[in-house]
Amino acid sequence: MMRSLCFVILVCLGSMQLRAQEVSAPIADPEEWVNPLIGTASNHALSNGNTYPAIAMPWGMNFWMPQTGKMGDGWAYTYDAIKIRGFKQTHQPSPWMNDYGQFSIMPVTGKRELNEDKRASWFSHKAEVAKPYYYSVYLADYDVTTELTPTERASIFRFTFPETDQAYIILDAFDKGSYVKIIPNEQKIIGYTTRNSGGVPDNFKNYFVLKFDKPFTLAKGWDKYNETDALEVKAEHAGAVVGFKTRRGEQVHVRVASSFISAEQAELNLKELGSDSFETVKQKGKATWNKELTRIAVTGGSIDQLRVFYSCLYRSLLFPRKFFEFDAQGKVVHYSPYNGQVLPGYMFTDTGFWDTFRSMFPFLNLMYPSLNAQMQEGLANAYKEGGWLPEWASPGYRNVMVGNNSASVVADAYLKGGRGYDINTLYEAVLKDANNEGPLTAVGRAGVKYYNELGYVPYDVNINENAARTLEYAYDDFAIYQLAKALKRPQKEIDLFAKRCQNYRNLFDKETGWMRGKNKDGKFQAPFNPVKWGDAFTEGNSMHYTWSVFHDIQGLIDLMGGKEKFNARLDEVFDMAPTFDESYYRAVIHEIREMQIANMGQYAHGNQPIQHMIYLYNFSGEPWKAQYWVRETMNRMYLPTPDGYCGDEDNGQTSAWYVFSAMGFYPVCPATDQYVVGAPLFKKTIVTLENGKKITLNAPKNSAENRYISSLQVDGKPYTKNWLSHKALLEGATLDFDMVATPQKQRSIAKEDAPYSFSIENPTTPTKKKK
Repeated sequence: MMRSLCFVILVCLGSMQLRAQEVSAPIADPEEWVNPLIGTASNHALSNGNTYPAIAMPWGMNFWMPQTGKMGDGWAYTYDAIKIRGFKQTHQPSPWMNDYGQFSIMPVTGKRELNEDKRASWFSHKAEVAKPYYYSVYLADYDVTTELTPTERASIFRFTFPETDQAYIILDAFDKGSYVKIIPNEQKIIGYTTRNSGGVPDNFKNYFVLKFDKPFTLAKGWDKYNETDALEVKAEHAGAVVGFKTRRGEQVHVRVASSFISAEQAELNLKELGSDSFETVKQKGKATWNKELTRIAVTGGSIDQLRVFYSCLYRSLLFPRKFFEFDAQGKVVHYSPYNGQVLPGYMFTDTGFWDTFRSMFPFLNLMYPSLNAQMQEGLANAYKEGGWLPEWASPGYRNVMVGNNSASVVADAYLKGGRGYDINTLYEAVLKDANNEGPLTAVGRAGVKYYNELGYVPYDVNINENAARTLEYAYDDFAIYQLAKALKRPQKEIDLFAKRCQNYRNLFDKETGWMRGKNKDGKFQAPFNPVKWGDAFTEGNSMHYTWSVFHDIQGLIDLMGGKEKFNARLDEVFDMAPTFDESYYRAVIHEIREMQIANMGQYAHGNQPIQHMIYLYNFSGEPWKAQYWVRETMNRMYLPTPDGYCGDEDNGQTSAWYVFSAMGFYPVCPATDQYVVGAPLFKKTIVTLENGKKITLNAPKNSAENRYISSLQVDGKPYTKNWLSHKALLEGATLDFDMVATPQKQRSIAKEDAPYSFSIENPTTPTKKKK
């Protein structure tokens, strides 16, 4: 017994030592450090990421995943599942949004079981390999190994069968209306699926084509899991099954592609594979991921830290997805999820700006400005085709979340140098959305008449989450103000948005020191509880949303009575117990539970509204606290494990937070030129920009203990400011950090060291007096 105990202790110590071991040399294959299973140990009640293993190319139109959940279940792959039902083409941005353009493929042997429950096979993570560009798993019930590797719009499967004359591949086109046609003499299946979760026109279809490299010994269509001798089936739930006789170890390859435009376009998309073998496609996919991931090279961290970093970087390169295709002449075309027409030009989708305006789109503006210019063209097309900018697109308009944060996405791209697209049409769209209610409450601005007349959306006019809307509209008005200046719009227009961006002041309650819902008559709503979730706020409480004054932190500091009181309030978020009032929801929603169990007080990193808050210490003369809490959050809230996130990952936002923070800076206020300084995680980071210039961040003394900045030099010159300029970084820069174990409480605390605030730039901007 004692020997066994000692052995276990030695193994555990060895494992801990391995995780803590420093990676001191640059790694050549960061794609091999990515774990696509991070975040998959999630469910309705508790999100550890709510991710799935997205086997895909960066921003690919089609993703693939192993399917463990039932057809239609947003939790389509969960780590604790024991069976796989199929391998699904997916366009799902999150389980809450669910999926569209989906169908599955499943190999079986022996008795033909079509039903998704009966055909499901046991599997083990011990016999599973998941990489961004490749997936493999052993299906134990059928003695079949399934492998897949994708391109942007196609993929190739490799099934290794046992010796049998009963080897089958099942195609499930899913319910809600589908069609299949088997063409045996071409060893091909074509068809379409219509299953979706909303946000599509009436003519929506995803057309697919499958080509096999082995003749069929059996070919049957099926309808609601009932086999038929017909080779063509159009039904509420159609599918197909084809059979083979195989030798032991024989490999059957299936080349698959799909299109949102037509069956003919699906055939064109299949040409992405060319005549390449499975291994060639796999190596090309590996090279594609390597090219993107090596653009940020980190060294001088632990094995686990590098695994987390590159896994987060992978998640930052998936959304928004390309929703365009190339026609026979090689021209960019897209099926419009807004009007159902096939039109020229770019289109991207599957992103919610409420989440991703914060750091995901700023990351694209820093690292992929040309790609983001295509995304801006896609937004202009969305406006022209649908009449509004989407706030949550999947693939078209979805009625989810609040705010008008498309304004931030448009403004930040242009202000950071994005060009080559129709900014005038986008500005027209931004103005329309800012001054009108849309066809959905999540499009345009719900409550805009109140907001424009009173300076806030009232609590008592049956518009939910009104304080959150007011605060986000005010920031969005700042983004429009910034864009209007850059476009040299009339001064009256610029002044209007300068005035409106101060509307956040109307909700600050000096008595409680928190943002608070306000009634139409000018009185604050009562009773008030700063830890009440929802109600006036969105998936958070006042202690989270009070800080949503991204553009004017100095103004917020002044409202709170100065830096000392402001810092005390920031401290209170971490010091207070994670108490909550869930009465608005009538249940403890998963975001509440994730805050409660994180042991970081009221700080709810698992949801977006508060993710920038840590960096606000840089505005109030205590930057060392930002350095402390950024490191704590990276250490405690991110792990290289299936439960590795602390809430919904949300289409790259929570991952981009980590990527930025690990580099040592963060975009607190998109639509400005500034990144706010935190502290680097690694001893060395080299960022290769699109223009070929490099940002090198050196922190040779960095360690678990040395998390505080003693001094910083930029290009060899002492630098004390708590912000970095985007424009300057684009020219390339070398940042040398001297890291120490004790807070440097006299460093970077001067007024001029603070990052941008609107009130400092515009000290006399008029604000509308309220009752």
